[in-house]
Amino acid sequence: MLSLGSGGGKSTKPSFVSYVTPEDMKIKEKEEGLRSKHPYLLPGEVVFCSANHVLKYTQEDASQRGVYGTLLCTNFKIAFISDESASQETAPPFRNKLLSENDIPLTCVDHIYGVSDEKKKLIIGGQVKSKYPSKLIIQCKDLRVFHFSLTYAKEEEAKKIFQGIVHHSLEPKSLKCVFAFSYCETASPSQASRKSSLTLMFETKEDWSVELGRTKGNCKVSSANADYVISEKLPQFFVVPFAVSDDDILRFLGKGIPFWCWSHHSGCALFKMACLPTIQEDGISQKYMHRMLDAVTQDQLCPVKIEDLSSCLPALQDLQLSYNKFKQLFLIDSTTEFWVSDMKWFSSLENSGWLEIIRQCLMKAVEIVDYLESAHTSVLIVESFFVPAVPEEHCSDLCCVLSSLVQIMLDPYYRTRSGFQSLIQKEWVAGGHSFLDRCNHLYQKEKEVPAPVFLLFLECVWQLLQQHAPAFQFSETYLTVLSDSINIPLFSTFLFNSQHHRDTAMKPGHPEAQRSPLNFPSVWDWSLQFDCKAQSLFTNPLYVAKPIQDKALRKTSHQKHQRQLSLPNTLSKPSPRKGFFKEETDNLKKIFLGKRISKWLNPTESSKELYESWQRKPLDYQGLLLPYLDGPSVRVWMQRYLRWVPEAQIFGGGSITTVNRVLELASEIQDLQKEVERRSCRMNSSTAWTQVYSGPPLSARLSSFPFTATHAWSFKPAIPSSIRQSLGSVSSLADKEDDDCQGSGVL
Repeated sequence: MLSLGSGGGKSTKPSFVSYVTPEDMKIKEKEEGLRSKHPYLLPGEVVFCSANHVLKYTQEDASQRGVYGTLLCTNFKIAFISDESASQETAPPFRNKLLSENDIPLTCVDHIYGVSDEKKKLIIGGQVKSKYPSKLIIQCKDLRVFHFSLTYAKEEEAKKIFQGIVHHSLEPKSLKCVFAFSYCETASPSQASRKSSLTLMFETKEDWSVELGRTKGNCKVSSANADYVISEKLPQFFVVPFAVSDDDILRFLGKGIPFWCWSHHSGCALFKMACLPTIQEDGISQKYMHRMLDAVTQDQLCPVKIEDLSSCLPALQDLQLSYNKFKQLFLIDSTTEFWVSDMKWFSSLENSGWLEIIRQCLMKAVEIVDYLESAHTSVLIVESFFVPAVPEEHCSDLCCVLSSLVQIMLDPYYRTRSGFQSLIQKEWVAGGHSFLDRCNHLYQKEKEVPAPVFLLFLECVWQLLQQHAPAFQFSETYLTVLSDSINIPLFSTFLFNSQHHRDTAMKPGHPEAQRSPLNFPSVWDWSLQFDCKAQSLFTNPLYVAKPIQDKALRKTSHQKHQRQLSLPNTLSKPSPRKGFFKEETDNLKKIFLGKRISKWLNPTESSKELYESWQRKPLDYQGLLLPYLDGPSVRVWMQRYLRWVPEAQIFGGGSITTVNRVLELASEIQDLQKEVERRSCRMNSSTAWTQVYSGPPLSARLSSFPFTATHAWSFKPAIPSSIRQSLGSVSSLADKEDDDCQGSGVL
């Protein structure tokens, strides 16, 4: 076990191999009085080090105000325990049962800075010396920023807590050191293995059969990879065209196989494919790919269109670089920094390119929807990016983003909460997305290629949600909580790179396994994090559910189904079959040989026709859903990114904005109107709001509700005098324009 002693003035660089094993944790947890001293610890959680008399600063400019308490580092989190007794009035309105307001999961730490002699320096794991800074700044992946002063703590305690935090949050570790293993070994089976009964986990052949039957897909469930005999990246069960045999799957270890995602009512379907290592001009692999395309066409009785995402979307490294620039807009250390950054907000936002990437993903999804909905053409998504240090790609990154978005736009089932969770299980978890590597949970930089791929997907879903709120059963708060759960090292959903990775980690005898099989909790068991009252905020009150029809009415209206069916025949574009395979095979060869047509693709004329026809129809929230892609329509996810910035909060503004939105959409929410009339409740908007959302008064609410506690800031945000003087008079502020205010998006 790593010793975090004083060091005697010498460098105390921790060893990479000196891991804390679960056996060590058990011994440490048995220490007398530990549980009584720290009653808030979770099962399997142990304290590594702590420091008393630590000052937690508020984010006020030139202020030394804050609260004193104890700073802890456990095998799960960094925690600050205030010396002041918490009252009911100061309790956060939206409490997580696993984490308190001042808790930071170790996997949620993004960067740590040390401040000594007024100089701010980035702390790098493995380069910690015996000295410790007087001030510690911790930036989190959920955009929180914590400021701690170690000046008043004992020297020995300050050294230990500083070195312990850096070691356990920023240095490489093995998988078995992740808190989930210790938790599952200690917690009762009922705590660790509960799952949502309505969510399909896609771990069995039956789950795939249910989904295949629901969409009436003309494919088969394959068990060729049972016990992972063919590929460790693929799930044990998946769906392929009937013409694909087990020998075909075995030939290239699952690569080059069209994996079924979803079937359209017209008979066409959505597939995704992992690239073959190399394609020769005249070889076996070329004939093999031709036969796989033929298999898709034979089963679906439709032509197939190949979509290569590398020709229109950025690579993972570019995605990470763009997000790094984007998130800096919200990691605010002080009021002064906020107002300085505010003057160049739009130019900085545009330079990051993050909103443009979101727009490009939505645009490409619309193009794929157009092929399925208008042209009745099957689509095969291919992701042929070359990722260093990842020699084998299995269409598990941007393919997951696009396939999921297409299904959300076309199928209203995936816009319900259970359907959305099942979609993530199917396309991301069973699809083999490398959550462990992309989220950088282990800090093994030589093996991992971090990139916010799943967050990009949630961003795109949020754009659809804020544009078409009544179409979604879940709320913005649900998406925000889901994005936070990625960085909680407890749920199997986001801890592994594949189902095989998870299963082998649970079995005894594996290098990363424990002595007995473990059952990791799923993130879909929301009762582990929130009580029923908090979970009620996951439901969108504006949701327009699908009306229930009796069987007789359903038969007469079957042919008049609205937007989830295809557009009028005048828009259907018959695809010529003559020369089709030669054209698509040549296109596939260009893709695999690395020939790129263009970096960014503009919307096709057919997509414009799709938009025009869709906009001419009455909006059906249970039918086809398309995003608006013009500049102002793609916005910043304010609840997620601005909830911790006090200067950006509008006191009382959150509820007023929501009520106005409800009033604007009232004419479209027929079900809610009928319910109000039935109950004969004639209430004004403020009374109705109080009935739906119980909590603090309207005037006390913040625009980031429910995440920001109402007691967090007692001041009104104001421009610091130094900044105000440099800007001139207040009246002149309105005349000042941003350096480059023609940004690609607005708040």
